[in-house]
Amino acid sequence: MTVTDSDVDAAPVPPPLGPIGMARWAWRQLTSMRTALLLLFLLAVAAIPGSLVPQKGVDPVAVADFRNRHPELSKWYDKLSLFEVFSSPWFSAVYILLMISLIGCLVPRSKVYLKAVRARPPATPRNLNRLPEHAEIVVDDEPDVALEKATAALRRGRFRVQAYENSVSAERGYLRDTGNLVFHLSLVVVLVGIAVGHLYGMRGSALVVEGEGFANTVTQYDNLRTGGRFDVDDLPPFAITLEDFSARYEETGSQRGAAREFEARVSIRDEPGAAPRAESIRVNHPLKLGGSKVFLGPHGYAPVVTVRDGQGDLVFSGAVPFLPVDPVGLSSRGVVKVPDAAPTQLGFQGFFLPTAAFDLDLGPFSTFPAPRLPRLVLNVWSGDLGLDDGVPQSVYRLDTTDMEQVRTNSREDAPPFTQSLAVGDTMKVPGGLGSITFEGYREWVVLQIAEDPGRAPALAGGALALAGLLASLFVRPRRVWVRARRDEAGRTVVEVAALARSEGPDLAADVERVRAALAADSTGSAADDSAAVDSAEKPAGPADPAAARE
Repeated sequence: MTVTDSDVDAAPVPPPLGPIGMARWAWRQLTSMRTALLLLFLLAVAAIPGSLVPQKGVDPVAVADFRNRHPELSKWYDKLSLFEVFSSPWFSAVYILLMISLIGCLVPRSKVYLKAVRARPPATPRNLNRLPEHAEIVVDDEPDVALEKATAALRRGRFRVQAYENSVSAERGYLRDTGNLVFHLSLVVVLVGIAVGHLYGMRGSALVVEGEGFANTVTQYDNLRTGGRFDVDDLPPFAITLEDFSARYEETGSQRGAAREFEARVSIRDEPGAAPRAESIRVNHPLKLGGSKVFLGPHGYAPVVTVRDGQGDLVFSGAVPFLPVDPVGLSSRGVVKVPDAAPTQLGFQGFFLPTAAFDLDLGPFSTFPAPRLPRLVLNVWSGDLGLDDGVPQSVYRLDTTDMEQVRTNSREDAPPFTQSLAVGDTMKVPGGLGSITFEGYREWVVLQIAEDPGRAPALAGGALALAGLLASLFVRPRRVWVRARRDEAGRTVVEVAALARSEGPDLAADVERVRAALAADSTGSAADDSAAVDSAEKPAGPADPAAARE
């Protein structure tokens, strides 16, 4: 007989899910533990650029220096938000999905653990002699009296006790389930705390030179990032003046030049018109001002220069921050822009070397971060600085598009005019264009101001999560059952058995505690050890209470 396709029933086709079914399926996928772990891994991978690329909110000075050295690459970094990884749209999307997934995972599991915490000890199994730890003892007390003594002994051992017919059931170790519950709920608290900090917090930074100050207003920040619900009008009205900055470095050994201590001595005015007070800021010891904290960030040097133009007029005088390019010797690079110079605008660029050294191959560099032999190495550009074009410029970069480099002579192939200046030296620019004098140097430091109202809840949640995790790992739940009955001779026989839900607890000690309590006030046969059958004389049985009931 030939079977045709028409004779074969078509496979049943399941009905379409529809919008509601699809939404439920998507929610189950999102709130599964597998998805939560995947999103957690993605978040860790997404955070890697934040540790490799300088961030505006952490080190704006390094960001500015990176832009100067890699202008084209910086354009792509801006498009990908790599200078602000932790506030970028793609990082925020992963974070929000992770928060939803974790909450969707944790809340149902928390209900399960809460039910376990509130549960009463289970009923006494039928066959106690099959449990891992078992003993029998004969006492002179009535069965009810013996059970009361056993109950009192178990409660002294911090067992939760439940009475059943002719028996009692006790359990200890509920702190394990409590730890699981606390751990899961604490993770939600941590997530909420972080979200509150992002919404209602702020973080900013400002570069301050010795002798200068900073007022806590929006215009004074070099970089300011606020949460969506933060009101800039709520910024505390304090002002900080950097009186002095000191640093100590390792002098000898393989760690020579490594930083050992930073301290900024400042004067604080808590509000306009208030009397100043002296404070100090050190690494890991921020200054608390109201709800804000002021941290000590990167530091460097600001050469103090005086510039006169070709007509001998004073056109610039002050400290110019240079950005470090060498973390070992703290060699710094910067520019001095002089738009008021005549007959043409001038721009100076070069290096500040705290402890100068010169090499034919390496060029000028610094051998130690402290100012042991300070030198200012500059070259000169003349022409249009481009400051009048209305296009914003970095104060740390010289736009030489419409400028010419000053050379040692009028020949086109002549080397650029460069000079190394010690403190007090003056460099005269060829062609009578002016001069620059290296008057000295000051140190600068980046003050990082942060306000995070979610820090305390997140920290408390983290501490509770750790405590809950420790409880869930180290607390060992176990159960003890006691049954009293009359034997054929009319004696009271008490059975005591114990079972652990995990490896570790000393079940023999729990059984012995009950035996000791029963034998304490008993006489006669209760003191006869021959009437007690230890669990060691019994064959080992299953560790499952269900099996013990069979």
